[in-house]
Amino acid sequence: MIDSHCHLDHEPLFSNINEIINRSKKTGIKKILTISTNFKSFESIKNIIQIDDIIFGSIGIHPHESSNDIIKTDFIIEQAKKYKKIIGVGETGLDFYYENSEKNDQILSFEKHIDAAIKLDFPIIVHSRNAEDETFQVLNNFKNSKPKILMHCFTGSKQFAKKLFDLDTYFSASGIITFKNSLDLQDTFKSIESDRLLIETDSPFLAPVPMRGNKNEPSFIKYTLQKLSEIKGLEFSDMQNITNNNFTRLFFNYES
Repeated sequence: MIDSHCHLDHEPLFSNINEIINRSKKTGIKKILTISTNFKSFESIKNIIQIDDIIFGSIGIHPHESSNDIIKTDFIIEQAKKYKKIIGVGETGLDFYYENSEKNDQILSFEKHIDAAIKLDFPIIVHSRNAEDETFQVLNNFKNSKPKILMHCFTGSKQFAKKLFDLDTYFSASGIITFKNSLDLQDTFKSIESDRLLIETDSPFLAPVPMRGNKNEPSFIKYTLQKLSEIKGLEFSDMQNITNNNFTRLFFNYES
């Protein structure tokens, strides 16, 4: 299994990182991608990726932080080239649910991230909330450059997913698909081709059933994978192989 999106720099994961890694390995996790959300986060991630071979990282500014942490395309490229275990750009995107950053600041930051990802030939890790039309418009503006798009913790509509298909997008399922009130989302994931699916914890957030109420961690990924297997009508081992292959194809350009 591969956890394609978590935040090991957040507590309580960071203070217990050795135990977290050990539990992850015992669960069968082969890779963990820990995600940058601001400059301070990236400083931590540069150290975290050195702790164990299974940990990789990204560089990016979350849309909530885009009015405060102004990032430049050249900086993303420079840092990604400097640290070989940085393999993705993000978490970027648009979040109009909260007003933590100005919309124009979010869009400008998003565009800078996409530009850097294209120049690096890295996946762009996209957060979208209450901004489906605007997110698609920004991504579609770069369509001719064929960015490698990963919709993290996808909770969008089936219509949004269909539009993103045309951009060869990958979709990551989080613990939200295990929630009993997520029938529409489960139906959306059922409609997505299996070769476009990844799994994530987004830990320490969004613990899946039956671990709700606990702080999430990468080892809980097995519950999300089990639910995704059920949704797709596949054996656990087959879904595991598919999502592993999808991750390595997207981030490393080969089949695992």
